Amino acid sequence: MFFRKKESAVGGAPEFLIVGLGNPGAKYAFTRHNAGFLCLDLLAQEEGVRIDRIKFKGVLGEARLGGRRCLLLKPQTFMNNSGESVREAAAFYKIPPERVLVIFDDVSLPCGKLRIRRKGSDGGHNGIKSILYHLGSDAFPRIKLGVGEKPGPEWDLADWVLSSFRKEELTALREASEKACDAVQKIVCGDIEQAMALYN
Repeated sequence: MFFRKKESAVGGAPEFLIVGLGNPGAKYAFTRHNAGFLCLDLLAQEEGVRIDRIKFKGVLGEARLGGRRCLLLKPQTFMNNSGESVREAAAFYKIPPERVLVIFDDVSLPCGKLRIRRKGSDGGHNGIKSILYHLGSDAFPRIKLGVGEKPGPEWDLADWVLSSFRKEELTALREASEKACDAVQKIVCGDIEQAMALYN
């Protein structure tokens, strides 16, 4: 992985917390539930930064996006307890829910599609359910990355989201993640309407 030198993210209080959801450990790395991790890794790569500091029950990095200091967080609590990590980071830096941007997988969208929302319910996603509970608010923006519906009723949903992407699906996810990274930049700069118009 090649990193280009970027302007330092040091200085000033963090304005945004950008969270990618997933499960820690090599065996989960390229599973559908880890779409959020994969997207945040791509954002970090594009910005020439690393997500490697252990803090807030997660791994943390920093980047300047649109001139704003942003924290990049990958909770390491496993998906169902993601809110513990998000709450600790948001509380420590006094970041309100409106500036907590969450990137995660969505089985209701085809692989390669994304959907941006200002707020909303958990939609049956346990990671989002945990964040809603721990933040006590649904007012955090989110970017949903499509990972495809389960192939048939014989599939258990938990088994489906923990299944690995096929090669062509990873290509589609990469393309969607590139769009999501651009959407993150727009949202941080206050242009969520533009991001929604472009990518929803």
